[in-house]
Amino acid sequence: MKARDIMTSNPEVVTMDEPISVAARMMRELSIGAVPVVEDRSAMHLVGILTDRDLAVRHIAEGHTEDCPVRHAMTKRGDGEDFYTVRPEDTVEYAMNLMSEHQVRRTPVVGDGDRRLVGIIALADVAREVGSRDPAEVVKLLEAISEPATDRTPVPTG
Repeated sequence: MKARDIMTSNPEVVTMDEPISVAARMMRELSIGAVPVVEDRSAMHLVGILTDRDLAVRHIAEGHTEDCPVRHAMTKRGDGEDFYTVRPEDTVEYAMNLMSEHQVRRTPVVGDGDRRLVGIIALADVAREVGSRDPAEVVKLLEAISEPATDRTPVPTG
């Protein structure tokens, strides 16, 4: 099975310059724990991801205002807490290994070379699609993701 077979296609996105309150409301209304961040909606070039944890640790805990741009709280490449991506043709097993190794609950799916966002795989997608045929693998993934981190380095703020 390939990543494209279980991903949520065309996920909702925000841009780096939108107010964080827009992203937070989107997450609440869609009942999602993360929203991909793109440069602009026409190109869908992925530049980061904003998670509920980012909101808590990088936004609320730092005392930012609701009009603060998403760019100040999102996880982006090279900030010490990189986001990890897969390609549509990667196997589901590869995506699960990546999620397990890096303890992430979701991973964006991008086109080859162009970083164009085409979907997202969440733990719920894996549970729904893999769980019926191999529940032990889903349990293993959940345990790996939930393992307490040994590195307690403070999260950088923007």
